Amino acid sequence: VLRCLGIPTRVITNFNSAHDKNLNLSIDKYIDVSGNNLHLSEDSVWNFHVWNESWFIRRDLGSFYDGWQVLDATPQEKSKGIYQCGPASTRAIKEGDVNLDYDSPFVFAAVNADCVTWIRYSKKRKERIYSDTRKIGKFISTKAVGTNSRVDITANYKYPEVKEISFKISYSQYKNSLMDDRKILVTAV
Repeated sequence: VLRCLGIPTRVITNFNSAHDKNLNLSIDKYIDVSGNNLHLSEDSVWNFHVWNESWFIRRDLGSFYDGWQVLDATPQEKSKGIYQCGPASTRAIKEGDVNLDYDSPFVFAAVNADCVTWIRYSKKRKERIYSDTRKIGKFISTKAVGTNSRVDITANYKYPEVKEISFKISYSQYKNSLMDDRKILVTAV
């Protein structure tokens, strides 16, 4: 319909798409001390989810957020009392501006939520035992113009994941680096 009105629109597919039911920006799994799943969270991860993007000027949010906007024609959650999702700025999603209207936190979580496992010891005590920051939002794609090729647009939604580098440092090196930091702090004051 938007294309018929002359608004540029494209279909987007997000693989490993998070469904953050409680909008805490993480997909939570709870287990007991024996490792049994407690089914306390309605969060889930879908193999993929599809939505549309349309190109809008955002006078309501400011020109920083102009460009591609997420519109989901198949929302699974209510937003402001009705089933709707968007238009959420892809720029806002990438920058982590989750305090904006139009379901920005929900879309942010769909492409960038952390998957967190918790041990629940009691109703009042839980402990995070695992967090995967890379699982969600893989191969975010659209169709290329004029061909049936896939175009990876993941970089429109999130910054590249930082690679972890493991290294060893001796205590004396660590202690010396603390002394250097202290010198910098004193110099700055």
